[in-house]
Amino acid sequence: MARLRDPERGCAWDVAQTFTSVAPYTIEEAYEVADAIARGDLDDLRDELGDLLLQVVFHARMAEEQGAFDLDDVATAITGKLERRHPHVFADVTHADDAERSAAWESYKRAERAARGQMDASVLDGVATGLPEWLRAIKLQTRAAKVGFDWPGIDPVFAKLHEEIDEVRSEFAREPRSRERLEDEIGDLLFVCLNIARHAQVDAGAALRGANAKFERRFRRMEALGIARATPLEILPLEAQDALWDEVKREE
Repeated sequence: MARLRDPERGCAWDVAQTFTSVAPYTIEEAYEVADAIARGDLDDLRDELGDLLLQVVFHARMAEEQGAFDLDDVATAITGKLERRHPHVFADVTHADDAERSAAWESYKRAERAARGQMDASVLDGVATGLPEWLRAIKLQTRAAKVGFDWPGIDPVFAKLHEEIDEVRSEFAREPRSRERLEDEIGDLLFVCLNIARHAQVDAGAALRGANAKFERRFRRMEALGIARATPLEILPLEAQDALWDEVKREE
């Protein structure tokens, strides 16, 4: 990476990058790691982990160029953090159960933020704004639940879901239609859907990846059937496409 970033002998693209420009690639590579895991492809996982490691090296090299830190500092920092947050492994601390261990973990994180001068004014402090929004929503909900601000069970969450669906439907029917109000109401609807996933202890990201994979698999099968029957999808009316979709579902 030092050679790639060399202003005279390096790669012009690599030299031009900044933390900000590289960040989207870092997120993308993390998702590709998750995809390889979901597919159970260990060969691909090896390659994707290498791509993700490259992102770490890239950021560390840019920081080293600025005199901020280097890759050794990154490794030292995570080693120290793991030891601090696992005193039940690396020291003589014991926890009665998972709940106590989780509470201790949060207290260690708060202490680390305080040591950096980041005093918590809210239980929501420390939830990174750079997270994918669906993940940030779940983390915000989980933080609020730690102080008791949570639905007492799943039934009121379903009731809220129906309420939000009705509000979205109402905005669609309003004339003139407001994009801002629709965005607001759809956001509320998605937030409640994620709350359902949290209450169900379902990984929302994995659930959505599964739904995407299912749709892609079925749609590609529809395309293949259409071609085999000399009736590609683009010439079929919606009713015929729906019938084809149902046929593919029955096949599965």
